Amino acid sequence: MIKGVMFDFSGTLLRVEPTEEWLGAALAETGIAPAEAEEHAETVRRLTEYGALPGGPSPRHIPAHLEALWDQRDISAEQHRAAYGGLIRAAGITQPELAEALYTRHMAPAAWRPYPDTAPTLRELRRRGLPVAVVSNIGWDLRPVFRTHGLDDLVDAYVLSFELGTQKPDPVIFRAACERLGLAPAEVLMVGDDRRADGGARALGCPVHFVDHLPADRRPAGLSPLLDLLGPA
Repeated sequence: MIKGVMFDFSGTLLRVEPTEEWLGAALAETGIAPAEAEEHAETVRRLTEYGALPGGPSPRHIPAHLEALWDQRDISAEQHRAAYGGLIRAAGITQPELAEALYTRHMAPAAWRPYPDTAPTLRELRRRGLPVAVVSNIGWDLRPVFRTHGLDDLVDAYVLSFELGTQKPDPVIFRAACERLGLAPAEVLMVGDDRRADGGARALGCPVHFVDHLPADRRPAGLSPLLDLLGPA
């Protein structure tokens, strides 16, 4: 019987803004004038190709000198910044102030949008008395994002890779979440979008439910079906 739920963050409960908006916000922050339309579009394309936006599209290819760092990017805040800073530079961003603004922008609550059914699903779990943990591979503190979007009171525990020094699919991170919820792994449902990373919860005996990592406006009801998995309210 399911008595608690673990959720991934990016692509599961919230989704980061599109790459073009991310770049626009950083340009506005720095006061750098946008390039002509064609050059601006090319910059967006390169940032997308290199997967430079954390939480955005995955890199289509990773420069060889960043491969090892990329694999361990969520172990610490320093590695996360180094990995994504490297991808931003690889995408052709040469102005240091713009590169810094791009990295900083993705951590702003305004850069994140809850999926339409995130709040209703979390409220329903709260109504049913099922505790919730957010389990994320991440290099920074996402709690302000949840507070800003009015979701923090619906989360009982945050288990973040950079705070533990390990990342999904390592069972250690899922075990920590179960312990903080005070439940056995078999009693905790893991909900995420990454088959490999989030699927690591199965090694502990947790049931797993996957959702599609889509833009927020293209996935209006991806979380709602999991309530059916939990049985009658």
